[in-house]
Amino acid sequence: MSQRLRDTFARAREAGRSLFIGYVTAGYPRRDETVPILLAMQDGGADVIELGVPFSDPMADGATIQHANQVALEQGVCLADCFDFIRAARAQGLTAPVILMGYYNPILARGEARACAEAAAAGADGWIVVDLPPEEAGSFLAACRAHDLSFVPLVAPTTRDERIPRIAACADAFLYCVSVTGTTGKGNVALDALPAFIERVRARTNLPLAVGFGITTRQQAEAVRAIADAAVIGSAIISAIDAAAEDRRAQSVREFVEDVSGR
Repeated sequence: MSQRLRDTFARAREAGRSLFIGYVTAGYPRRDETVPILLAMQDGGADVIELGVPFSDPMADGATIQHANQVALEQGVCLADCFDFIRAARAQGLTAPVILMGYYNPILARGEARACAEAAAAGADGWIVVDLPPEEAGSFLAACRAHDLSFVPLVAPTTRDERIPRIAACADAFLYCVSVTGTTGKGNVALDALPAFIERVRARTNLPLAVGFGITTRQQAEAVRAIADAAVIGSAIISAIDAAAEDRRAQSVREFVEDVSGR
C-alpha cells in the first residue's frame, strides 16, 4: 500500500473535507510539458494526480482522452517514460500522490514485478488498471504489495452488491466509483442517481470513495464531493490544455484546477 496515498485520504477525513483528483495523459501535448503540468496541477490544488499511461485502445475513455493517447503514442511515449516523468517531477518538488492510470497490456509487456518495482522507484503511489478485474489481478496485486503500491479497483453502477466486498478486499487506499455506464469526458455524471450508488457502496466497505467519469465543471465536482471522498476530473483538464496558448498550457491547467478544486 502507498502510505502517502492513505495518509492523504486520512488527513482529509480528519479535516472533514473531500479531495480533488486530477488526471492528465503522460506526454500530452508534448513530452517536455508533462512535468510542468504535473506541478501545475499540484499548485492548483490537486490532492492526488492520475497520470495516464498512453495506450492504443483506451476503451473506457471518450474522444478527448483517446486523442491525447494518440498524440502521446505518436511521440513514442511509453510506460518507461511515465516513470521518468514522475521521477523528474518529484525532483522538482511534486509531493502529491501519483497514481498511474491505464490498461493492462503495457504492464504485461513490461512484466508485472518489473513495472511495480520501477514505478515505486520513480515515486509512484499506485495503479488504476481499467481492464484488469480484481478477480484476475492476483499476481499483479502481489507485485503491488511487494513494492508498497496501492491497487485501486473500479466499482460501476452495474456492479452487483455481493461483488463489492470482493472488489474492496483488493484495495487499501480507496475505491474508484465510476459515475456512469459509459466512457469518460461527456459531462454526463449521473448526479441524481449518484447518492444511491454511493450509499450502496458505503454499506459494503469503509474505504474512501472517489467518483470519476463525466465530471467536467466545478458545480458537478462540488456536488460529487458533497457525498463522496473525492471527485476526479480528467477530460476537462485535457480540454483546458487544448484551449490554451502554447506558452500558457501549464498556467491554464493550474487556473482550471484552482477553479474546480475550490482552492
